[in-house]
Amino acid sequence: MDALRRAAQEAVFCETILAKSGDNVLLDTLRGAAPVTWTHYPPGDVFDRESGAQWYYHCHDTASDAGEHGHFHCFIRPAGSEGPIHHLVAVGVDAYGTAIRLFTVNQWVVDDVWADADATIALLERFDMQMARPSYLVNRWLTAIVGLYHDEIAALITQRDAVLGAHTPPEGTQTLQDRSLEVVSECAIDLKARAAELGI
Repeated sequence: MDALRRAAQEAVFCETILAKSGDNVLLDTLRGAAPVTWTHYPPGDVFDRESGAQWYYHCHDTASDAGEHGHFHCFIRPAGSEGPIHHLVAVGVDAYGTAIRLFTVNQWVVDDVWADADATIALLERFDMQMARPSYLVNRWLTAIVGLYHDEIAALITQRDAVLGAHTPPEGTQTLQDRSLEVVSECAIDLKARAAELGI
């Protein structure tokens, strides 16, 4: 519980500091850029050599249909920048930078090195962005969100494998490359409500 409270406090703190200057995690990530669909923000992604954590933000043409502006894709490179990369979770935000959902994706979406649920869940605690640039507050916010929702993300990853295991792709297509299956598992989140539940 203490770890969850600390994570919630940090996420709320980051949002509060950004709001003082009229910013939010989305604005601070885009830095005035007019977002182009599928383009990574910031260019070249963000990578922490010490933890192996990596992230980028992007949006899709259809993201706004569900009130989502775009999402932060979170990864771990456990063997460093030249080693395999594993997708952990995506954090969807609305046009005001408010986190609204968590979700997992099929392998073809991010072209990562596939790891099963147990191996992927074991990497969650390594997602720790201790980087000043491009935004210390966004880096810490993402770290806090992944920590705060650790159990939910673990459940989504487990569900991901169950859905993929039960999926029947078109003949001649591997399940992990079936483009009819993009988002595999998801859940809605509400940071303010979670923080209130934790007494923050």
